Amino acid sequence: MLELVGTDRELQRILQQLEESECTARKLEMPPGERAKVLEAVTHYASEFIGAMPDRKAFEASGYERTPADRGFELEETPGDIAGMLTFIRERVDTTGLNPASGGHLGYIPGGGIPEAALGDYLAGITNRYAGTFYASPGAVRMENAMVQWSGQLVGYGKGFGGVMASGGSLANLIAIATARAAKGIKGRDLERTVVYLSDQAHHSLGKGLRITGLGECIVRKVPVDARFRMDPEALQAQVEADKAAGLHPFLLIANAGSTDVGAVDPLNTLADLAAQHKLWMHVDAAYGGYFLLTEHGMHMMAGIHRADSVVMDPHKGLFLPYGTGIVLVKDVRHLLQAHSYEANYMQDAQEQTLEHSPAELSPELSKHFRGMRMWLPLKLHGITPFRAALEEKLWLTRYFHHRIAQLGFETTPAPDLSVMAYRYVPASGDADAFNKAMAHAVQQEGRVFISTTLLHGQFWLRLAVLSFRTHKREVDILLEQLERYVKEHGR
Repeated sequence: MLELVGTDRELQRILQQLEESECTARKLEMPPGERAKVLEAVTHYASEFIGAMPDRKAFEASGYERTPADRGFELEETPGDIAGMLTFIRERVDTTGLNPASGGHLGYIPGGGIPEAALGDYLAGITNRYAGTFYASPGAVRMENAMVQWSGQLVGYGKGFGGVMASGGSLANLIAIATARAAKGIKGRDLERTVVYLSDQAHHSLGKGLRITGLGECIVRKVPVDARFRMDPEALQAQVEADKAAGLHPFLLIANAGSTDVGAVDPLNTLADLAAQHKLWMHVDAAYGGYFLLTEHGMHMMAGIHRADSVVMDPHKGLFLPYGTGIVLVKDVRHLLQAHSYEANYMQDAQEQTLEHSPAELSPELSKHFRGMRMWLPLKLHGITPFRAALEEKLWLTRYFHHRIAQLGFETTPAPDLSVMAYRYVPASGDADAFNKAMAHAVQQEGRVFISTTLLHGQFWLRLAVLSFRTHKREVDILLEQLERYVKEHGR
């Protein structure tokens, strides 16, 4: 009897603790009126942010040093006030450093973050659909698969291809490299005689991907490029033949469809011929350039891309979506499944549903954000036509800048393949690299537009990267005016 009484007392204590915990935990479910006020405050902030965009700087040379206000980043046990939090965000987050949402962002490639994508993210976050397996959310998986299918059709892939939405080009390249390794059966014992071919224009994520997938011990050949920074097919052919003669195993060819430095597009058809001849897996990094396939010029520049075994495209670049949206495509989906298959007893219900491939079967991710909504909603809302027109505008703006900057006496890289190019000014006397570095710094400090720099053949160059949906002739003319003024004041 005493033991029973003790048990009753323990149960009573448990029930009391449950009641207290539940009372506090339920505060995470805001009442409708309070939730509406928070949403209204956030929506008002977003509307003000967008409305003030034409007058906002593309770069604020501030916010790098810590201040006492940065205590606002720290978490507390007690609730905060949304008005105060938004003020803090405005002062310590959204007016510091680079503003990628600005049309004056001409330095790096991602394309601006179209606001309607945020509505997709809002719905995806509220409904919290799990887009990893078809069993858990057939609608969410079908939406993501539809975005993958549309992208693959742009590339020109026929039946049997597959793909998955990833966090960006880096993870997408990693998935493609892992798939190539599995498809070609590369074992650890093979690495020292296995050869990968790419140019010095390849994105750094590809080298990282080789290391992460265990291919870091492969022989990596940097194939020479021509005057337009495109891979030289004759040099590639000679290198592959020499490697074969030396008893090595040519394995992977990585080509560019829009390099980061200068937007170069390699001769994909010719490279595909060589890949077929030598049984190489051909991967095309089209993270930047891929969605220019919506334009006639892009289709011409990337002729032959459909022959690649795998392709990477970033909707957060060419479709102007927010950061964190990439797509990897593989011509034969069976290779993607082979590389990323898994077994888990607790997933047995999900594995019984095979009407459509699940993203978890096609990538390293199991827990994943429902990315399809942020892509599907703006494309459905606006239709494809204005996206195509925006990409065409970026091509024309880059040609315009290329023409005008040459008139101002600047050296330029050859006529741009897409919407990225490099340029530099060589003064009558003094160090050209130092001059261009100082000029870039002056533009950045003024902040109306933001530009970046690179090294080409050991020389310091300035880069133009036109891909924000908010970038128009106005922003390009601002940059031209600044460059012309700097040269007049310092370059003669």
